[in-house]
Amino acid sequence: MAMNGTEGNAEQPGPAERSHRSSVSSVGARAADVLVYLADDTVLPLAVENLPSLSAHELHRAVREVLQLPDIALDAFALWLVSPLLEVQLKPKHQPYRLGRQWPELLLRFSDASDDDVAMDEPSLQFRRNVFFPKRRELQIHNEEVLRLLYEEAKGNVLASRYPCDVEDCEALGALVCRVQLGPYQAGQPTACALREKLDSFLPAHLCKRGHGLFAAFRGRGAKAATGEQGLLNAYCRVKEAVGTDGERGASLSPHYRAYLLKSHELPFYGCAFFHGEVDKPAQGFLHRGGRKPVAVAISLEGVHVIDSREKHVLLGLRFQELSWDHTSPEEEESVLWLEFDGDNEGTPVNKLLKIYSKQAELMSGLIEYCIELNQTSEPAAPQENVPGPAAGSPPPPAQRPQLRRQGSVVCSRLQHLSTIDYVEEGQQIKRVKPKRTTSFFSRQLSTGQGSYTVVQPTDGLEQG
Repeated sequence: MAMNGTEGNAEQPGPAERSHRSSVSSVGARAADVLVYLADDTVLPLAVENLPSLSAHELHRAVREVLQLPDIALDAFALWLVSPLLEVQLKPKHQPYRLGRQWPELLLRFSDASDDDVAMDEPSLQFRRNVFFPKRRELQIHNEEVLRLLYEEAKGNVLASRYPCDVEDCEALGALVCRVQLGPYQAGQPTACALREKLDSFLPAHLCKRGHGLFAAFRGRGAKAATGEQGLLNAYCRVKEAVGTDGERGASLSPHYRAYLLKSHELPFYGCAFFHGEVDKPAQGFLHRGGRKPVAVAISLEGVHVIDSREKHVLLGLRFQELSWDHTSPEEEESVLWLEFDGDNEGTPVNKLLKIYSKQAELMSGLIEYCIELNQTSEPAAPQENVPGPAAGSPPPPAQRPQLRRQGSVVCSRLQHLSTIDYVEEGQQIKRVKPKRTTSFFSRQLSTGQGSYTVVQPTDGLEQG
């Protein structure tokens, strides 16, 4: 079970902000209607018996039966309790109703929310992608409804800037949304001006901002379309139709859902669990004042990314083999997740240490450990029958796609925007020497990390799910 949070976006609500009240609370002990929310914000009411003792696995099965989803949905999706303050992926054994009743206590432990915000917050029950579902297995899915649900969730994360994207990638993804919503491209229909009317359905909010005042006055009806609108239209006309379809609106949308997911897979944080946090700013000015900046910490089966919540770009991206980590609990001092990685200081190799302040540090540390364990115990991916793949003898695909190496790309690390500690422990002195993972400050590394990850670890006074 994964527990995480994300910074809100004032212009386009993200999955955490699309919370709906009374999903699993204030119900009787016998028959009750449970509201489960899908990635497209549709509501699925379920009539269930004995809700207080109902497990997430049983409720998950009820959702799959109503939606008539195939068996792969058992692994691809999970039930989540979600609010703007906290997100919890449930384990099959957890009982959603009990965790919903424990929500205020979980917020007090894992968030910095005020007492008033805690009292007002209430989670919704959502059917969302399982953070432990490998991307490679998505390529084996053929059921259109499963692909649609994954597409809707990825689209929501892109539009909310939860997945930071470069403009050209936003336009390519937005073009696929145009194809799904508007049908095949037809010359002259729509125009860039027509797309402008509902641009926020295709592009993230920060690319849809309008000019105001004098600038807006100069932009008349005959003015040239904004770059984002014209770029979106150009990308839309390049969307290819699947071989064998007749080009009609009624044709299967599966190829376009899959194309959207494949493009999303290029983003290194696709499928991550998100957590709230803060990092120190680099000291600036005569008084060397730094302060802190809010970040989202994205953790997946592949690694850890620290994302600037305001600027919507990556500050640091690390694969598990590139980092060591640990955390300190509130009982010791302020709750902190520590990330150590190799770097340099003015050309000299050093160990760099990043301090992430977060009451969810314990959860992040546990999730990192569990992801490493899953990677170590999982068998190497083998070609599946009836699944297209590279021809025998062809070179393996690159570990990182070229477009993600673009200079200035939002997915590239920006260490200059971080305040890190350069160190090697040697008594009370700080010396800069070539770092070695085997002599890391921390014992937790890729080569270690045994154990089991438990997302919700309530205090003794809480009911166990």
